[in-house]
Amino acid sequence: MVKKILKASDPFLRQKAKPVKVIDKKIQDIIKDLKDTLLIQKDPEGVGLAAPQIGKSLRIFYINHKATSEVFINPQILTEGPIIPSPQKEKIMEGCLSLPHYYGPLVRASSVKIKYLDENGIKKVREIKGFLAQIILHEVDHLNGILFIDRLLAQKKKLFKLISEEDWEEVDI
Repeated sequence: MVKKILKASDPFLRQKAKPVKVIDKKIQDIIKDLKDTLLIQKDPEGVGLAAPQIGKSLRIFYINHKATSEVFINPQILTEGPIIPSPQKEKIMEGCLSLPHYYGPLVRASSVKIKYLDENGIKKVREIKGFLAQIILHEVDHLNGILFIDRLLAQKKKLFKLISEEDWEEVDI
C-alpha cells in the first residue's frame, strides 16, 4: 500500500530505528509498502526509501535504481571506501523524498561493504560501489536519524532548490 512520506521537519525522522527481530507478515507488509511507495514517486523520482520515512521505526530500506532492486534489513556498514569527489561535470546532487526538490553536492564514500538480511532473511555481505553506495549510505543515515542536510552542513556545502529542469536556487539551511 502506498504510504505518506514524512517530511524532513518531522521529529520521527530524527530517531534511531529499531532492529527487525523476525521477518514475519508484518515486516513483509512494511516491505511491500516501501516498494509501492517508492515506485509511485515521479516528482521527484526516488531511488531509495527507508522505513522511518513511512513512519515505521525499523531498520529496513529498499533501493530501486536501474537494474538493482533490493531490500536491506538490519544493515551494518562494515567498511567505507575512500571519499573521491566526482569531476565537476559528473557532480551528484543528492536529494531526499522527505525534502522533495531540494538537493546538495554531497560527497560520500565511493564504496561500501555492507552486511544485511534480504527480504527472505538470508544473510548477505556485499561490496557496492559508485552511485549505489551513495544510495545505501543515504538510507543507512535515515535508519540512524540523520538527514542528508546534516551531512551538507558538516561538509559546509550549499543546499539548492530545483526550480525547473535547468534552474537552481540556493537556499539557506
